[in-house]
Amino acid sequence: MTSLVTGLVAAIELEVFYDYNCPFVYRAATMLAGVNGARDVQVTWRYFSLTQVNSREEGWTVWGANGTEPVRGRLAFKAAEAARRQGRFDEIHPALLKARHQDRLDLDDVQVIERIANENGLDMERFRRDVAAPDILGSLARDHTQAVAEHGVFGTPTLVFAGGGSAYVRLADAPEAGDAVRIFDSLVAVAAREPRILEIKRPVKPTSV
Repeated sequence: MTSLVTGLVAAIELEVFYDYNCPFVYRAATMLAGVNGARDVQVTWRYFSLTQVNSREEGWTVWGANGTEPVRGRLAFKAAEAARRQGRFDEIHPALLKARHQDRLDLDDVQVIERIANENGLDMERFRRDVAAPDILGSLARDHTQAVAEHGVFGTPTLVFAGGGSAYVRLADAPEAGDAVRIFDSLVAVAAREPRILEIKRPVKPTSV
């Protein structure tokens, strides 16, 4: 592993396209949090709606749907963007993932979302106003459309590295702190630094590594 780690000393910039309801996003986020400090990783989290991907209705979009229409995952994206407008995205983002995947809470429930926002120091009056703003899903529309058109993203999480490498990643579980760096280094070695490897699929889920 020495040569691999040596090759990862420089800062690593990547974008992660994600949906809050995806368990694999939570696991990847845990991995990235686990490498913080051990690796110089600069992550930009970008929205990508699985509800949009799974829709079979021609012309329908999550960001263009009527506000009264129930749309899975839309409220969490609104909350994240409203927090970003207050400079609090870094606080609410992990809290939303934890609420969904650790606490098993419903992120389409307004009360759940507002409790998370309040606990993470948001100005609630402004938060509610921004969540209701007609342009609040503009970033979701931009990120999702760009993900598909420029990177061919089809699922979450998809990691896109500054050098052009990308990978749709499904971890078996949220890695322990001691494993996060090792797993991340292996991922970068393949996804970002070896373009000749196009795809890896495991025919049987491994029982151990």
